[in-house]
Amino acid sequence: MKLAFLGAFAVSSLAVGIAASQSAGSATPPENASPIYGVTIPEGYRDWRFIAPAQEAPPLDELRAVLGNDIAVDAYKKGTLPFPDGSILVKLAYKRKQSTEFAPATVPGAPTTVQVMVKDSKKYPDSHGWGFGRFVDGKPVDVAQHETCLSCHVGNVRDHDYVFTRYAP
Repeated sequence: MKLAFLGAFAVSSLAVGIAASQSAGSATPPENASPIYGVTIPEGYRDWRFIAPAQEAPPLDELRAVLGNDIAVDAYKKGTLPFPDGSILVKLAYKRKQSTEFAPATVPGAPTTVQVMVKDSKKYPDSHGWGFGRFVDGKPVDVAQHETCLSCHVGNVRDHDYVFTRYAP
C-alpha cells in the first residue's frame, strides 16, 4: 500500500513539474515587451554603470546616456568582441534644453525613449545575437520602429558587433 501511494505521488509530482515547465516555455511575452524581439526594460537598470554619453543632432535634438550591466561593462573594458551573451545596454534619451541657471549649458529635458539591446545568440540568431527594444513612457513602440533597429546597426556598425556606443574614457 505504501509503495502504491509513493508511486502515485511521484507520478503526480512529475506531471506537475512537466506541466509547469511546458507552460513556462510557451509563455507569451509580457504586454510591456517589445514587438519582434520580446525585450523588456530590465529591472534596476538605472543603477547600472555609465558607458558613454551621446548627442543627437536635429531633428531629434537629444541628449543620451548609455548604461550597461556588469557583463557589458566588463566586455567594454577588456575590448571583448563580440559581446558575450548576457550583455545588456540601455540608452536613455532626453530632449536637449538650455539650462535656466547657466545659459551656455545644455541639460536633459523631457524623456523621449529608453532603448535596450540584449545579447543572446541562441534567442536572437537571426539578428546577429541581439534583441532590441524601444520604449516610450515605459511602453514598447510599434513594430515599424523596431524593424529599423537591426537595419541601422547592420548598416553602420557591423565591425563592432552591431553596437554604436564606444566606452568613454
